[in-house]
Amino acid sequence: MWSVKVVTMWILIIAIPIADSCLQSAIADIYTYTDERGVTHFSNVPTSPQYRLKIREFHFDYKRLSSGAYDNIIKDICLKYSVDPLLVKAIIKTESDFDPAAASVKGAKGLMQLMPETADDMGINNVYDPENNIYGGVKYLKRLMGVFKSDVRLVVAAYNAGENTVLKYNNIPPFKETQRYVKRVFKHLKEYKTNKGNYN
Repeated sequence: MWSVKVVTMWILIIAIPIADSCLQSAIADIYTYTDERGVTHFSNVPTSPQYRLKIREFHFDYKRLSSGAYDNIIKDICLKYSVDPLLVKAIIKTESDFDPAAASVKGAKGLMQLMPETADDMGINNVYDPENNIYGGVKYLKRLMGVFKSDVRLVVAAYNAGENTVLKYNNIPPFKETQRYVKRVFKHLKEYKTNKGNYN
């Protein structure tokens, strides 16, 4: 059992973000009561009927959310363009970790981290809208598939480094960033395929 005594509320305000960062590793119901001296007591195991439930224990499966939230959109768009939906998921996982508001210092935005010029080329005007962003990313992948004759390694490298760079080397460019990127995408792709493409 653990308990915490808080005399002033500002301590509680500071403690909340710290506690939030630990939720995934140690989550428990939190009970509280304020005694006659104005001291607020917290405990995960109430020892008195004075305690009242303050925060209900919850288990949030972040991995399940990030792997399934956009599956229907991905499937529909990939079906239209004949692109492997698991590859798209692997790229999204690598690019933004399924955060539709993601933005890089280089200007890439959204789930599939579309650069402004790529978004324009693909006819996308709202890169932060998940469906629009995935549509633009898949459409771009389809174009890369044509350029590199469906060599997925080169397609993934081009998605990161640009098609002209890959054409220049006629291989995955000798850049650590791109090489790491390709490895990460294929790692996630293997994980999704091992899971037999099970869409949640």
